[in-house]
Amino acid sequence: MRKFFTIMLAALTFAACTNSNEKMSKCVNDTWDKVFPLSEKVNHKKVSFQTQYGFTLVADLYTPKGMTPALEGRAGEGLFPAIAVSGPFGATKEQSSGLYAMKMAERGFITLAFDPSFTGESSGEPRRTASPDINTEDFMAAVDFLSKLPEVDANRIGIIGICGWGGIALNAAAADTRIKATVASTMYDMTRVSGNDYNDAFDDEQWRHRNRENLSQQRLADPAAMAGGVLDTVPPQAPRFVHDYFDYYKTPRGYHARSDNSNDGWRVIGTQAYANSRFLYYINEIRSAVLIMHGENAHSRYFGEAAYHYMVDGKAEGYKTVVAPNPCPENKELLIIPDASHCDLYDGGFTEPEGKGEPKNLIPWDKLAEFFNKNLK
Repeated sequence: MRKFFTIMLAALTFAACTNSNEKMSKCVNDTWDKVFPLSEKVNHKKVSFQTQYGFTLVADLYTPKGMTPALEGRAGEGLFPAIAVSGPFGATKEQSSGLYAMKMAERGFITLAFDPSFTGESSGEPRRTASPDINTEDFMAAVDFLSKLPEVDANRIGIIGICGWGGIALNAAAADTRIKATVASTMYDMTRVSGNDYNDAFDDEQWRHRNRENLSQQRLADPAAMAGGVLDTVPPQAPRFVHDYFDYYKTPRGYHARSDNSNDGWRVIGTQAYANSRFLYYINEIRSAVLIMHGENAHSRYFGEAAYHYMVDGKAEGYKTVVAPNPCPENKELLIIPDASHCDLYDGGFTEPEGKGEPKNLIPWDKLAEFFNKNLK
């Protein structure tokens, strides 16, 4: 409970930032308000940067303690590899993405965990909105920012996308050749689930047409109407993954006041474009290294496995298009974590539900570091 009230108190400090773009820049400070403790092995500071769409993204920059600052303009030798991190879909940098960034900084990388556009401390109105194009640009803008840091080798930059941001990370890697290595952890393909529902249960033209009609009418009836979000009370008969989301987002384990989308949902029309897009059409052409990591028991595992096979083989169940096999299959990897669920790869998992007990260690941090060290060189 102490951790919960610490988070709430820190969140109140930033309350004015949540819904006001004008005040957002005043809120960039170094107050520690994460759902995990700060490692003694890293330094941390709050930063911000612009996207090509004109949004201001706020991020946490983590650097290894003891690193020697590089001289401006110095190339190659002595510079650090860097990693940009975001996700899960609807979450903020104070949660899973910040933990991933901090753990990679412990292992020698300069890392950046950022709030996407419309989310957390970043700008963008109306809130509770997502866009395939804008979210992909968010990742590429993070690469822009890291590339300009004097301590970073701009030729050694990778990204990590968690949950829905795993699919966005693959889309960014397909678009931006500066990204030399990509990890998609416990990934969703948000375009696929938005268009077909879970396990493609409504992969049907008539169902999609009805859904499009409803969304089209919603734009005029009430564009601010809300839906989704994590349940405050989960009935016992609910699917296991619904309980898992509650255990992370609604308990001291992962709750954060600024995580509006995961706390209380999205605008009904806020993700409308996702249902009529497909992120992964060109991932078979990604030449840089990719690691797709999923839990053995994750309800979302089929997203990661299908994306991997589509990327490497050019075809997979759930993808109507068959494309050419990948020209560089040797640097693509699918890693299944035994006994792990979807949310276990947010933070490593807990020995008991609702954030009680001791944390597990189901995320192979050293494996991730090995992957980036091998491919960011």
